[in-house]
Formats: sequence, structure tokens, C-alpha cells
Amino acid sequence: MIGKTHKVRDGSDEPKSVVMVTSRSFSTGDVNVRADLESVGANVVTAPSDHNLNALRPVLAETVAWIAGTGPITAEHLAAAPKLRVIARYGVGVDAVDLEAAARHQVMVTNTPGANTGAVADHTLALMLAALRDVTAGDRGVRSGNWQVNRTRELSSLTIGIVGLGRIGRGVASRLSGYGGVILGHDPWVSDAQARTAGIEPVGLDELAARCDIVTLHAPGDQTLVNGPWLARARPGLILVNTARANLVDEPALAQALRSGAVRKYAADSLSTESGHGAGSPLLAADLIDKTIFTPHSAAQTVQAVDGMGVGAAAAVLAVLRGETPPNLVVITPSQGSEL
Repeated sequence: MIGKTHKVRDGSDEPKSVVMVTSRSFSTGDVNVRADLESVGANVVTAPSDHNLNALRPVLAETVAWIAGTGPITAEHLAAAPKLRVIARYGVGVDAVDLEAAARHQVMVTNTPGANTGAVADHTLALMLAALRDVTAGDRGVRSGNWQVNRTRELSSLTIGIVGLGRIGRGVASRLSGYGGVILGHDPWVSDAQARTAGIEPVGLDELAARCDIVTLHAPGDQTLVNGPWLARARPGLILVNTARANLVDEPALAQALRSGAVRKYAADSLSTESGHGAGSPLLAADLIDKTIFTPHSAAQTVQAVDGMGVGAAAAVLAVLRGETPPNLVVITPSQGSEL
């Protein structure tokens, strides 16, 4: 049994189950997932992606299923949603969801494992190469009439570290294997044998900092891994890539390391302040423009990934509306994190 459900009805005069969507890209790929939900009588309501509680409160009061993006889902959100039965995370990470509060409210939480793996792994390589080869700085130079060349290095000559060896981390390793070079990795939830099978030499987090020319982050965002002490151990001239979560990085400490030259480049798909308020990050200071590259949380924004996440989230919602147990239920265990 999965608890009380609210059945959809096809009659136009019958009450409909409210499905709230707060993912920005939901149903914007090739598959019309919104139409799939509406075809069984669901009332699909789009709400702000930042999950501002005051803005969501009127919709939450009637919401039965929530297809959620990356915004926080707190105990206060759950308390405001007495009819809510499922949170279908549009993506893999569930660190923004208060899972204990969801359990107390008997709200199921699902995700879409594997749907955006290829997209994020590809984006990681794009940021890595752009940082290594000074692509954005070179573009700005040419546009201003400056054709000065900064000589860089090839991936095959480097040691690259991967923090987090779940689907995306292993996808990055697979792509890097075609370039050559040495690949190190760290993930406390992945055995040494599993890492070696993926072509990755397992090492501790501190050793990874000391040995690597490039480090790429793919861990869940429940703790800060790149802080002042870690940066002090890092090999001089490190390139750091982050397509996971902004809070994996101590941004003030990283800004200082960039200014000192201890870290050569930082390329990331997120900042500690998003949704139009990114100017508050110390990493966006004018003097760091040639040492940083940012994209607007777009790593998973491919047609294939959008369709995969949308179809997966909708499948969970439809299962609950039918009174069934949804696929990809999230279990609150440490090993869940390594699937990022």
C-alpha cells in the first residue's frame, strides 16, 4: 500500500488531480509529457522554480503530485501540502529535498536515474577543455584585437581526478579514456574493485588534490569538499570543474586560491546564488573573469535528457495517480548519494 491517492477523472465536471511542475524545462523536448498527464485528466500547474513558499502556498494546498526541479523542498513546503502524495524529482539528486520530513508526511520521493548522465558528462568535458585550452579568454582576446597565444597542455599529459563515481562520474571517466592520461577517483560508497573496473585508480580525497592537474566534482551536495585546507594541498595550477552542486565548493576560499594562482581555472555549471542573484558570488568578481567559466545550470539541458527526465518523472506521477507504487523510489541510505 502506498497510502491515500487522488484518482484522476476524465469528466470535465469532475475534480482533477493537481500536478504542480517547478522544473523550468519540463516538457520542452521532443516528447509532450504535459499532454500525457493532461490526457488522463490531471491539472498540470506550472509554478516558480525557486520554490518560494509564499508563491507556492496556494497551489501546494491542492497539489497531489509535484514534479520538482533543483529548488529546496523543506518541511514547511510539505506542511503546506496536505494532499501531496509524491515528489517526482526531475533529475537525480535529492539533496534539496527534506527526505525525513517527506517520510513523516507519508510523501514518496522519486528521481530519474540515468536520464541526464550523458548530457552532464558531455558538458563536463566541454567545460574541462574550455578551461584547459583558454577558450573563453581567447575568444575575448580575438574580439578585442589581441591574438596573443597562451600555450597550454593536452589532456593526454595530465592526471585527472573525479570526485563521485556514480553514473555521471563513470560517464566522464569513459569519455576521458579516449584522450589518454591518468584517471584517479574518490567515492567512499564505491569499492576499489568497482573503480578499477571503470578504469579509475581509487585514491583518498587529499591524495587526489595533491596528484591531479584537473579535478571534476560529481558528488552529492551535502557537504563542502573543496575548502581552504583541501585547496592548500592541491597541485599548483589546478583546474577545477564542477557540474554537480555549488555548495561542494567554499567559494570565498576558491576565489582567494584563484587570485594567488594556486588554482589556475574554475569552470562550473552552478553558483551558490542562482535564479538571477548570481552577482553575489565572490567568484564573479571582475578580476577573476579570465580565471573562471560559468554556464547557467545547463549541463542537463539536452533534448534527450529533458525527454528522459520528463518521461521518468511523469511515469512516477501516473503510477501514484493509479494507486500503484512508482518506479525509482528514493531510499534514505548513504549509498543513494553515489548514484549522482
